[in-house]
Amino acid sequence: MLDGGDNPPNGGPAVGGRAVSGPTGAASVSGPPVSGPAVAAKPLTNRHLRVVGSLLAAAAILTIWWILSGRPEKIEAVAPLAVSSSAPVSTPPQAEVVVDVVGKVKNPGIVTLPPGSRVIDAIKAAGGVNGKADTTALNMARVLSDGEQILVGIDPVAPAGGTAGGTAGGGAGAVGAKVNLNSATEAQLDTLPGVGPVTVAAIIAWRGEHGRFSRIEELMEVKGIGPATMAELKPLVTI
Repeated sequence: MLDGGDNPPNGGPAVGGRAVSGPTGAASVSGPPVSGPAVAAKPLTNRHLRVVGSLLAAAAILTIWWILSGRPEKIEAVAPLAVSSSAPVSTPPQAEVVVDVVGKVKNPGIVTLPPGSRVIDAIKAAGGVNGKADTTALNMARVLSDGEQILVGIDPVAPAGGTAGGTAGGGAGAVGAKVNLNSATEAQLDTLPGVGPVTVAAIIAWRGEHGRFSRIEELMEVKGIGPATMAELKPLVTI
């Protein structure tokens, strides 16, 4: 039996409450662990900084390349062609003028002329005047109308206005030819009742200005012809 002052068997002396093994055993120390000294961090060198900088630059270049390669290409819009609104409007061509040239011309007959042709053009198309024909009654500058007849150097031939006849115990009679207002000469117009030289000149001037009479009633537009003269002339003239 051991008492309090005895040493433990096979043990060494007690030091400070801790058992220390003797020579036959290893020493064991009970108590808190002993911590060692802290290891200090190594500082960054210039080599390390250069490596980090190179990596950051490479990453920036790759990022910029990726952004630029992913952007869609810009396509410039093509402006539409301007269409002029002032383009000329095509008009259908006018029909040709067909007239009948008779009388003292070299080649009387039907001639076809372009629109806007005049009397002188029709006479030239018929070969020109044959001989010394009197053309004073013709207005050479008048614009032609389609389907008209031009008399060169001859008097108009009026249709038969009546037939000769008689009754038992009666005499024979005939109706005179009517005067054509469009082709009559001054001498023929002067034969009309109530028409003197001044009125004849006015009728010739009206034909030169307007071309042709399209209605007998247009005689009222001639200076010097009133309602009374018109009533007297109407059965004696034609167009």
